[in-house]
Amino acid sequence: MAEIEQIGHTLAHLTVAAVRELWPGSQNAIGPSIDNGFYQDFEIAGTISDADLPKIEAKMRELLPKWTGFEKKEVSKEEALKEFAWNTYKSELIEEFAGQGKKITFHNAPGLVDLCRGGHVENPAKEIAPDSFKLDRIAGAYWRGDEKNKMLTRIYGLAFPSKQELDAYLKQREEAKKRDHRKIAREQGLLVFSDLVGSGMPLYTPKGNIVRNAIVNYSRELNDKLGFGEVHTPNINKAELFKISGHYDAFKDDMLKVSSQYVADEMYMKPMNCPQHTQIYASQMRSYRDLPIRYADFANLYRDERPGELSGLTRLRAFAQDDGHIFCREDQIESEVSAVLSAIQEALATYRIDYWMRFSLRDPENGEKYLGDPAVWEHAQTIMRELLQKKGVEFKEAVGEAAFYGPKIDIMAVDAIGRQWQISTIQLDFVQPSRFKLEYTGEDGRAKTPVMIHRALIGSPDRFLGILIEHYAGAFPLWMAPVQARVLPVSDKFSEYAKELQDQLLATGIRADLHDSDSLGKRIRSSKVEKIPYVLVVGDEEMRAKTATLEGRAGKIGAFPIAEIIARLKEEIQTRAA
Repeated sequence: MAEIEQIGHTLAHLTVAAVRELWPGSQNAIGPSIDNGFYQDFEIAGTISDADLPKIEAKMRELLPKWTGFEKKEVSKEEALKEFAWNTYKSELIEEFAGQGKKITFHNAPGLVDLCRGGHVENPAKEIAPDSFKLDRIAGAYWRGDEKNKMLTRIYGLAFPSKQELDAYLKQREEAKKRDHRKIAREQGLLVFSDLVGSGMPLYTPKGNIVRNAIVNYSRELNDKLGFGEVHTPNINKAELFKISGHYDAFKDDMLKVSSQYVADEMYMKPMNCPQHTQIYASQMRSYRDLPIRYADFANLYRDERPGELSGLTRLRAFAQDDGHIFCREDQIESEVSAVLSAIQEALATYRIDYWMRFSLRDPENGEKYLGDPAVWEHAQTIMRELLQKKGVEFKEAVGEAAFYGPKIDIMAVDAIGRQWQISTIQLDFVQPSRFKLEYTGEDGRAKTPVMIHRALIGSPDRFLGILIEHYAGAFPLWMAPVQARVLPVSDKFSEYAKELQDQLLATGIRADLHDSDSLGKRIRSSKVEKIPYVLVVGDEEMRAKTATLEGRAGKIGAFPIAEIIARLKEEIQTRAA
């Protein structure tokens, strides 16, 4: 079976053929394969909208049986420019490739000549099912992503090996719309975005902050068990710090620059905590007996994300991490990584979210992307691989996904509808301690360089909250819920008794409110929309018996004395039960 990337790229060419036939004179630009499909950019000769997609799809299916293969042809710059004299975008690429000394190749299908380096299905007519793809939407896109260039029309398509997989993806996407954390967060009053504050910078309401703090405080508990000391580091730092760490060269374009009225220092909002933690370590002499030293940090981080890439809580400009760094001896790596890995597994079991592990490695073909000696990298990768194997952990290797300073274990969460999110990480770093000249005195009295382990238990609490809202569809487990119990009197005459019950719940630390306005039906419906875990209904019978009728999200549970209800809820909160 053809690779999905090849299917997507082939369909991008098929889209070109269909559009050029339907809109003669249209110029096609780039058309790569992407996750779940492909896109193709055009300067359309005429007008086009989403309403035209079925017509383009029909033309693609009409052409597909004739596409029995691609003919590869290497051509000179002159031949290529002559062939594409009508196409501004292909001509620009041809000039660029020729200037870089690259080969210029055409890949021609029946009725289509196109500039392309390859990566197609050998026989599209046989290998691509006509019902396994779908044109998805039209968007605008600047040529080469530069707003100074012309705005092109981008056609997005979905592509899968089979109709069944396409249908499954479309069903998943519909479910994702229902679970959209931005929609649920509005309904439940959890957070606000303001144009006056800025894009990608969330403002948490009291309810939203309760949920966010539940995530942070659980990570704090795990940190305490692991022996981390929590530190707090400044949001603004001199550029020199990031130049030494290597982040300046790797991430400068994604960092927010700030200026002072009084000093000329080049300064940035920090995009990560690790360079600051090296300075706490370096503030005093260390001995081998002092190691490991573990720092945790929840300070805000800032990244200058492009406006089009921001997406609710899952892509932000201002966010925190449940960040941590371990400075240790090499003989302590295995025990430290193992302990962190166990804590991550415990956390994800508590959150009831599935996961798999990716072992992210250096790409030897692109060594310029990484800091440090390749031999040191091989050593670090061997340590991590053997550790995973020793623990019996299943993992997939991913070449090219390492951090620029070391290999890492990435935990890929799989949510309730099957989507994957990279959250937790454990990274092994021999590079930054050397760049910052960190030392400790070894048992032999000589100066040695510690190893640095970067780790996040669930990653960003902000981003993880967005993931969890969608994973739970807004129905938070009791320990996280902003309102854990709601007292509902069936009429006004039971409001006083309902207030007594609310006060008893609050006195034990249970987050409870009282809803006695509107009709009983409306109050019950609003509790369901807000997905309150437990509702205590009280009327004449309950007031006489000094009980309440307890209802969960699944329906009525029964009438119990308030002390019994409190004990039940407290047990569920303390154990973080589902």
